[in-house]
Amino acid sequence: MKMTFNLNENERIDDLLAGGLKIIQNNTEFCFSIDAVLLAHFATVRKNYCGLDLGTGTGVIPLLLSPHIKHVDALEINPVTAEIAERNVQLNKLEDKICIKQGDLCQIEQYYKPKSMDFVVSNPPYRQINQGHINLLDGVARARHEITAKLDDVVRAASYVLKYHGRFAMVHLPERLGEIMVAFHKYKIEAKRLRLVQPKRDKSPNIVLIEGVKEGMPGGLTVEPTLIVHEDNGDYTRELLKYYYPDRL
Repeated sequence: MKMTFNLNENERIDDLLAGGLKIIQNNTEFCFSIDAVLLAHFATVRKNYCGLDLGTGTGVIPLLLSPHIKHVDALEINPVTAEIAERNVQLNKLEDKICIKQGDLCQIEQYYKPKSMDFVVSNPPYRQINQGHINLLDGVARARHEITAKLDDVVRAASYVLKYHGRFAMVHLPERLGEIMVAFHKYKIEAKRLRLVQPKRDKSPNIVLIEGVKEGMPGGLTVEPTLIVHEDNGDYTRELLKYYYPDRL
């Protein structure tokens, strides 16, 4: 795919290794990790679905979801990464499928109507602000720590825009699963699917994928087989290779 615009300082283009998709990233900002890739493959979506990515960063999840949905909006508070996300949409010629908005998910009512989305996804900041010094102006810190939005804010925003029986999928830390369940219950999202992710077979889970249904019937949580990221020799497992090289396996 040929670029029609120049990169800014500290920017690079990475290959998403899926359908020819490319992504611009800034070396001084938060760059997407495997967590976003796992979430994009975990979320339940359909060809006729319209959805929202809360805290999209540079837009990697909408890019990965684009072949499988009708349309996805993406909300990002950081103006630098929101602008990069917009250019990523243009780079991949997906203006008809992805709309980027720069804004605060804590003010979700300013941007979207209630009960307007079939699905919501989010790879939110994982860490609470409870110790140590954090630079509040640093884009990486804001992506990793709950500086601009807490877990409760993310779940509330998702619940606000979801239609009846719409689905919310999120990636987070296993150690915060109790809090996640409490927030889901508070905002009437019933947890239906859960999958733990281990870096290797002999390591404890370090990621949790969870999906709930807005106003779903209580009960019926399916705990899926644990996803292993790496073989003992450090190579990706076959399941992960399918994510990155879907046309080769």
